[in-house]
Amino acid sequence: MPQKRTPRPRDPIQLGKLMVDIATGQVPDTVDDGKDAAAVMLGRLGGLKGGAARARSLPPERRKEIAKAAAAARKLRKKT
Repeated sequence: MPQKRTPRPRDPIQLGKLMVDIATGQVPDTVDDGKDAAAVMLGRLGGLKGGAARARSLPPERRKEIAKAAAAARKLRKKT
């Protein structure tokens, strides 16, 4: 799984020390994100298929209702 960068401190002195530690190899620049790569890939595949499969299974009238509700929610969100 992709590695995340080590969190950077906000304090400039601590940040400078961390940069030196990373440059000299005393501290690794990455931390493991704890996710299983196979599970992430499987979830992504399911997510990519899901919307299209749902759209095919819904009748056109129901899709129209869902689209109208979504448009109304977007319009309401823009006003506030």
